[in-house]
Amino acid sequence: MNIVLCYVIFSSGVWTWRTVLWVAIGWTVGISLGMLSCIYVATLHENDLWFSNIKEVEREISFRTECGLYYSYYKQMLRAPSIQQGLSELINDNATESKRTINLLRRMNIYQEVFLGVLYRILPIQAYLEPVYFYIYTVFSLQAVYVIALFITSWLLSGSWLAGALTGVWYILNRVDTTRVEFTISLRENWSLPFFALQIAAITCYLRPHLKPIQQKVVLWLMFLATLCFCLTWQFNQFILLVQALIIFTLDCLDLISTEQVTCLYLVQVSSLLSVWLLQFCNSMILGSLALSFIVAALFVKHFQVTLQLRSDEHIFKFIKSKFGLGPTRDFDASLYLCEEAFGLLPLDTFDRLAGTLLAYPYLVTLIVLLVMLALLTLANLCDSSAVGRPPKGRFEERPICMRADVAYNLLHTVFFGLLALSTMRMKYLWTGHMCAFAAYGVCGKELWSLCLNTIHCNTKTKLRLIRYTVPLAILGFLCCKFWPKLMTEVSELREFYDPDTVELMTWISSKTPKKAVFAGSMQLLAGIKLCTGRVLTNHPHYEDRALRERTRQVYQIYARQSPEEVHRILRAAGADFVVMEDSVCYERRHGRGCRLRDLLDLANGHIMDGPGDNDPDLVHASHPRFCESVKTDGPAYTALFSRVFQNKTFHVYKLKRGKKRAKADREPVAMEDKTQ
Repeated sequence: MNIVLCYVIFSSGVWTWRTVLWVAIGWTVGISLGMLSCIYVATLHENDLWFSNIKEVEREISFRTECGLYYSYYKQMLRAPSIQQGLSELINDNATESKRTINLLRRMNIYQEVFLGVLYRILPIQAYLEPVYFYIYTVFSLQAVYVIALFITSWLLSGSWLAGALTGVWYILNRVDTTRVEFTISLRENWSLPFFALQIAAITCYLRPHLKPIQQKVVLWLMFLATLCFCLTWQFNQFILLVQALIIFTLDCLDLISTEQVTCLYLVQVSSLLSVWLLQFCNSMILGSLALSFIVAALFVKHFQVTLQLRSDEHIFKFIKSKFGLGPTRDFDASLYLCEEAFGLLPLDTFDRLAGTLLAYPYLVTLIVLLVMLALLTLANLCDSSAVGRPPKGRFEERPICMRADVAYNLLHTVFFGLLALSTMRMKYLWTGHMCAFAAYGVCGKELWSLCLNTIHCNTKTKLRLIRYTVPLAILGFLCCKFWPKLMTEVSELREFYDPDTVELMTWISSKTPKKAVFAGSMQLLAGIKLCTGRVLTNHPHYEDRALRERTRQVYQIYARQSPEEVHRILRAAGADFVVMEDSVCYERRHGRGCRLRDLLDLANGHIMDGPGDNDPDLVHASHPRFCESVKTDGPAYTALFSRVFQNKTFHVYKLKRGKKRAKADREPVAMEDKTQ
């Protein structure tokens, strides 16, 4: 895809041996930076966990929270007797949610795991490469694609591959804020963002002036493939495309792009969403997405939303309403998001880190200057709209104040996604990578330097060329001298994976419980249990289904103030045989009062929260103690329904007893397994 894009970019120019050499050097630098980024994150991952020297169960435990859930489907595809049976098991899965058969390809964005599973089975690499390495190396390789895509975008905007070099270096040096792939490998965003960056590069290329019709068609196909891959690999694709659709709408309102370009860009988005809709077995969440509603016909689709019963993503809207104080704050699902740091406001220390690598300064200058130019252009358009003989769309080059369409798109892109990142920290990864490309354009582009030189009345081609090459080279030299020793120290630091309590739990479950046993507990832990042991779950971290969210809230009553009879009834209704309780959740200290899981449950149940502090006047004292604490006392009411079968310093596992009479249950001995088993 990158090679084809390269051809489109440069095929319209006049080729000389100097041009060929310059472009070849540029692509060599871009690919080298991409490979460097890939090797860098892979080395950090290996050093942090000593991944090549730990046990298989420890490797799997390192796929924390939802990462473990996604990786388990790759593992499932590899263990299936055949590819056909593996696909059938995913389409008719009854192990992810107890008492339910679900189509995982419809519910979740796991086509990437399916693709890699099939690819690993058919390629002759089993003797040379372990499955887990094939998986993680693929994700790390996508980081190279990401950097190369950003390299292309900045090169297109500025006309110099030095901007691409600066982009790649900034991306790597700001790794803390541009990616978290080295410790959250399987997250959907790590799969999708490289394709999103490719899509942005394709849009930037498509909006360049004087592009030939055949080149436009090639770029549109590239744009479609990149958008399709992006949408297929991340469940939040519709919200990202909605923001992008708003950007295109704004460009259209400002007459910066032609009607044909607007139509083509919208058609690419619509066709990509509809393709994903078909691949995900007609997932109604996609068909009723706001992006599709906005693009196709908002009022028409909205009219049919009741028929479609689009409630799978309602928790997102509750989260948005609660975040901005527009709705109730006691909603359990919304509060669960609001209390996570990743969904809070962007921390201020982010800007300190970005300023430390000199990224923030050229970014802000470029942003401010271009925003002023865009504001002046908007005023000019408003004046033109009332005048006779208004210039037709697409002829903005003839106006006194003008802005290239590709520059305008990237300006609005960084503004819109910057606002999204400021409001929700997890979304910063959509912004910071593009920030690198945008700032590099400001340093190496002609427009800003020409404006500066014109201001001091010394704008000549020689001076412009000199400053466009001198400044980025000086910045690159400074960054290399300052940060190279730090990078070398970082990649030489060796750590080791250490989580003996979780290893002990997984080993016990694998050896001491039936293979069809159903486990209840926290979403994060259950994802690891499915990956490491293959046991059936009551709930899991993929939170995009309304029925699952309700079941999760019910299962989490093990951390609320509920009677043993009520908890037993809830768990039995979910089909659970065992329940795992974690001290780190029951006695949580990571969050402050009001954001601990037990507090969220108390608020949702109308109970007064633990500890000193204010409570709403309508909250009441619970009639029962907290279950996760009281069950450890082995009181008669608890031993009648639950028997402790495993414990260590972190986890307590209880087996649910069948519906026997209380007196008979009290006479039965508690089946307590020694933790050394």
